[in-house]
Amino acid sequence: MVESFNRRDIIAEIVSMGHVLLLIVGIMMGYIAAKRTTRTEPVIRCLNAVIGSLVTAGFLALLVIVGSLINLRSVLVNASPMLYKLLTLGHKGAAGIFIILLIGLFCGVFAAALYYLPQLVRRVVIMSLSIMVSAGVLQDLLRPILSAWGPMAFLSERLFAYNGLTVSGSIALVLLIAVVMTIWGLKRQDVKTGYGTLPTGTQRGIKIGGFFILAVVLIALPHVLGLFLSEVLTIVGLYVLLGLGLNIVVGYAGMLDLGYVAFFAIGSYVTAILTSPELGFFSFSLLGALPFAIILGVFSGVLLGIPVLKMRGDYLAIATLGFGEIIRILVLSDCLRPWLGGAQGAGGIPKASILGYRFAGPQQIYYLILAGCILVVFISLRLKNSRLGRAWMAMREDEDVAQAMGINLVSTKLLAFATGAGFSALSGAIFASKLGSVYPHSFSVMISINIICLIIVGGMGSIPGVIVGAAALVGLPELLREFAEYRMLVYGAALVAMMILRPEGLWPEAKHKMELHAEKNNV
Repeated sequence: MVESFNRRDIIAEIVSMGHVLLLIVGIMMGYIAAKRTTRTEPVIRCLNAVIGSLVTAGFLALLVIVGSLINLRSVLVNASPMLYKLLTLGHKGAAGIFIILLIGLFCGVFAAALYYLPQLVRRVVIMSLSIMVSAGVLQDLLRPILSAWGPMAFLSERLFAYNGLTVSGSIALVLLIAVVMTIWGLKRQDVKTGYGTLPTGTQRGIKIGGFFILAVVLIALPHVLGLFLSEVLTIVGLYVLLGLGLNIVVGYAGMLDLGYVAFFAIGSYVTAILTSPELGFFSFSLLGALPFAIILGVFSGVLLGIPVLKMRGDYLAIATLGFGEIIRILVLSDCLRPWLGGAQGAGGIPKASILGYRFAGPQQIYYLILAGCILVVFISLRLKNSRLGRAWMAMREDEDVAQAMGINLVSTKLLAFATGAGFSALSGAIFASKLGSVYPHSFSVMISINIICLIIVGGMGSIPGVIVGAAALVGLPELLREFAEYRMLVYGAALVAMMILRPEGLWPEAKHKMELHAEKNNV
């Protein structure tokens, strides 16, 4: 992977993606060593950070030493001379080993400094470097977008070289992000305090203005980003819909559902049955089939909820997983083939159309998915602060206590399953219209696993967290398809790192964050 990533430069002819990957690993090992040190003396923490990074570098140095003496390629296929050259920065012998250890020492010192920096400075440093690296990784996408804007074409030429960022462009980008982040961080508390003292009418006007700007950006987004990025946005939007539904079940009500993809499949197949000319039963439009798909999704959620009402934790997860597999096997079965198409699926599903406007391509379907996301976000927000939402959260914390306080667990659980299933069926119906066909293999259990992952990474119970998690875990792998051989490996490593460094999620719910950091907050 390191050798493959070395072909893409972050800073032209200076730093490649392979180098960045090694630096990130070294710095993370040092940072984790400093963070997990039980003794609080700064010298001990710094020493542990340096040792952690040096040990990591030592293993790489050992690989180079052994690889120079023995041919490891019969066991480690990618232990090539090119990899050794990359690790030692082109130096041979003792000089190369010294370079590796020196880089490990630098990573340890940087990790220790990062640990002891003030929170604002640490955030600024991480964000500035992350954006610079992201710009280098996504240069093939950013360069044509900037060039298409006319006035921004000059910026594109100054920022990007033929492969990677220019030196001056990378420095300017880091400084710009650092200045913006610093000003934003310093003013943030003052803005919050000042905002609270403003009259109610002024606060309402600021909110309306913010929503208006956000609406303009969302409407213009597909035309600015182009066809490929619009397709990525539609995929992310579908996962946002799915994530918001599962967030009701898992994030609000605390019930782990591993068979959530079943409702996604039900929404898709109900839409196919009602609209597909290949199946030939009905000739509904998508908008005509949508209510039936949602209603049957809600009914299926209640149907699943009834037999698992008394189950909790792992038992509930396994039971719902079984339900998801039952739906997949039924769809594949020969007995239902005349109605569902069997393994060949069903095609010919018409595109959605409203008042003559046809949602055909990604740039049009984006608006349909955006409308669905806005509707589901609105419902989720209203439910969260309602009596039912508070009952879900009480049940999430402790079912026995919630029942003792007078909450009807049967109706509360069934409403959670039904609501989440309805949102999933909505996403499935739009998915069927987007592809124009449905196939059983599109509804594997990995869909459920991915949705749970994006909720955890984004922040359990957090609506903005679902959106951020979908962008990080669904959008990013789509943008990195050129590294298809390794992108899922990086995906898994990112999940592990996320759970270690930020278990509350990227955008956590306030209450959940307080629970995870109870000792730090003296709660």
